[in-house]
Amino acid sequence: MPNLTLSPYFNLTMFMNIGPYRYPALASCLLLYLFIVCANWAIVLTIFREKNLHEPMYIFIAFLSFNALYGSTGFFPRFLLDLASDTHLIPRAACFTQIYFIYTYGANEMTTLCVMAYDRYLAVCHPLHYHTRMTVKKALTLASLAWLLPAVFLITLIYLSATLPLCGNEIHKVFCANWNVVKLSCVPTVVNNVVGMFMTICTVFLPLAFVLYTYIRIMNTTRKRSAKFKGKVFQSCLPHVLSLVVYSVTAFCDIALSRYNEEEMNPFVVTILSLEFLVIPPLLNPLVYGMKLSYIRRHIFKML
Repeated sequence: MPNLTLSPYFNLTMFMNIGPYRYPALASCLLLYLFIVCANWAIVLTIFREKNLHEPMYIFIAFLSFNALYGSTGFFPRFLLDLASDTHLIPRAACFTQIYFIYTYGANEMTTLCVMAYDRYLAVCHPLHYHTRMTVKKALTLASLAWLLPAVFLITLIYLSATLPLCGNEIHKVFCANWNVVKLSCVPTVVNNVVGMFMTICTVFLPLAFVLYTYIRIMNTTRKRSAKFKGKVFQSCLPHVLSLVVYSVTAFCDIALSRYNEEEMNPFVVTILSLEFLVIPPLLNPLVYGMKLSYIRRHIFKML
């Protein structure tokens, strides 16, 4: 019979003993977290305060920046605490809470980028009807739905994982991940796998397919237009495309990593690949939108 464990803690095993480099690493991560918070808050506050920015495109950008704050706050405080500690035990409740924050952050990012692609599609392909089809109220509704759908799926997924009988408590990561918990189960996990796959399809693959479809339509629309029109479209869509590419690549690294035996890989490589999607998008998004879109940049400088 499997050795069933009722341990109230999980052990995060991928933290390496870096000796005297611990405190410089801790200080660097703290500064990185503070920069992410300040940069994304600057975007959110600027869009909230300036009435000229109360338009659908900027509302979606504000949601994207707020999601960066949400995801970073769900990850960094615990990560910094573990960096400063010699033991890396996390209570079960805190572990599943972290899973909820990190996974909803990841799903929210993709679904928000999806509704942003729809907004760009309407602006380029249906410019005469844009202001009737995409109002501020509709933008808020779409952005809210983009957050509500992942939340419902994640509550179900975490409930299924939290009720599994486990035969161990070691998670081979520097943060809690649902798949790593499910792998510890003493019983078959068919239901968990089906729900997890269904959630991934609904919050990652379907939004990604829709984004690709909208950009095919946008390219078909701009193909026979003037160079000036193409330049305006390129300038408008470039920040969104950059955000999508950065997030897709970093998320793919973490998903692909989970399919390998992480115990047999270099801990440093595993840690870097698993942290990319939690660090790089929240770090780059405010730089991309704050520096690329002149309206936001001008109002940030004005506010400062």
